[in-house]
Amino acid sequence: MHDLLDIKGRTALVTGAGQGVGRRVVLHLAEHGAGAVIVNDYRAERAEAVAAEVEALGVRAVPAACDVSDLGAVQTMVRQATESAGAPVDILVNNAGNAGPNPTEAMSRPFWEQRPDEWNGFLGTNLYGVLNTTHSTVGEMIDREYGRIVNVVSDAARFGEKGRESYSAAKAGAAGFTRSLAASAGRYGVTANCVSLAATRTPRTADRLEDEQLQAAIMKRYIIRRPGEPEDAANMILFLCSDAASWVTGQTFPVNGGYSFAL
Repeated sequence: MHDLLDIKGRTALVTGAGQGVGRRVVLHLAEHGAGAVIVNDYRAERAEAVAAEVEALGVRAVPAACDVSDLGAVQTMVRQATESAGAPVDILVNNAGNAGPNPTEAMSRPFWEQRPDEWNGFLGTNLYGVLNTTHSTVGEMIDREYGRIVNVVSDAARFGEKGRESYSAAKAGAAGFTRSLAASAGRYGVTANCVSLAATRTPRTADRLEDEQLQAAIMKRYIIRRPGEPEDAANMILFLCSDAASWVTGQTFPVNGGYSFAL
């Protein structure tokens, strides 16, 4: 039977793929015909573990440890990983998020009590990380006149959430960048879209969402009163990576259980 979401042997790079949504995206791509998947995480052991899962599916996998906020490190990662994969990046999923590899308690203080070096973790991973990986891959996509770029953003940016100013700013910046990139690169066969998530069950959120009372309080703001699962996000991301979405670009798709609505 024809698989509408067949990736057709393309090579994909997924950032922040050592757990949670990123891991599930990697496995979705492998299960739908990817030729190779580059598994990025700032922790080498997590990237290697997910790469082993991909290899068990019979798909080439390249673990690639790197902090995406470091442009030089990203450029080296892309060069080495594509050499190992034997092909350039066709599909880029910028999933890496949160505050990067070195979060501190200061990042949870009110914004007006923070210093710039305390909010740079959010900007580095969620905005500069997107710029760095895209800058390191989109040129070859344009040369080949094919590319799929999906940036994972957050309803913290679309809706605005108290106490998440730096994170919201970074995600909103990534969404604006995506729209501009879509306008510039579309005539070269490169699409760029965002998937906007709300409360999704990942290792980072598991403790809060496993507390039944806390989960119930959080879910009161949701139309579908359950947390999102990595599969919910990965389903939309897979669609946008496939040729089924070849006429879709410059858009932000909320996968949020009805936390907020969009026209």
